[in-house]
Amino acid sequence: MIAYVMVVYFVFPDDAYAMHIMEGFLPFNWAAFWWIVMIPFVAAGVFSIKKTVAQHPNLKMLLGMAGAFAFVLSALKIPSVTGSCSHPTGVGLGAILFGPAAMTVLGMIVLIFQALLLAHGGITTLGANTFSMGIVGPFVSYGIYRGLKRMGAPQWFSIFMAATLGDLMTYVTTSIQLGLAFPAASGGVTAAILKFMSIFAFTQIPLAISEGLLTVMVFNILMAYSQKELQVLRAFTGNAISSIKRGVKA
Repeated sequence: MIAYVMVVYFVFPDDAYAMHIMEGFLPFNWAAFWWIVMIPFVAAGVFSIKKTVAQHPNLKMLLGMAGAFAFVLSALKIPSVTGSCSHPTGVGLGAILFGPAAMTVLGMIVLIFQALLLAHGGITTLGANTFSMGIVGPFVSYGIYRGLKRMGAPQWFSIFMAATLGDLMTYVTTSIQLGLAFPAASGGVTAAILKFMSIFAFTQIPLAISEGLLTVMVFNILMAYSQKELQVLRAFTGNAISSIKRGVKA
């Protein structure tokens, strides 16, 4: 992954834009629309986190780790479409552990800090970026993980696919957002979406696969050193976290 990032940085020009959709890039009506769509999900996420922390205060550290994981990975930006960029998201880990609603809040917090401290993204585009990375990504990751587990898939494979597809769907959503805001002169919205998706694919597919592998590795570590916390989390995820004794085999 590091080698790939280095190659892309040398190949692409230096005038990269910020994480996801940069400040002021979206027209006002679309920026406002995504803000409105985001609010109910954030409210549900706050309720979910409050419930979890109130019942099990010892999970605060693990919750913070999930947020830090998303912050670090999503800060590794690679130039892509004008006004945006590619990067891992890191939201699959928290979605599997705490559910997609909780990860919506963590994702929004990550995006706020990066907009203010790293100039990645923006406040006007926070709604759009949160919807793609903090809502679509976590919900897809959680759904894929639970679905594969019900089908009897190995846990390592379920985690890998959840993190990988959650990452990819984040960028499919970003492509749709950009296509809706900037339809092509020839072909309209559909042509614009396909254009953005094709450009994103060059960097995002290998990044998504790398994120899936890394997430499996992190789960291996958690299985070894955070067994008590994971056993508690089974109360929130049902049978999502398999028996600690079996562990995760990559």
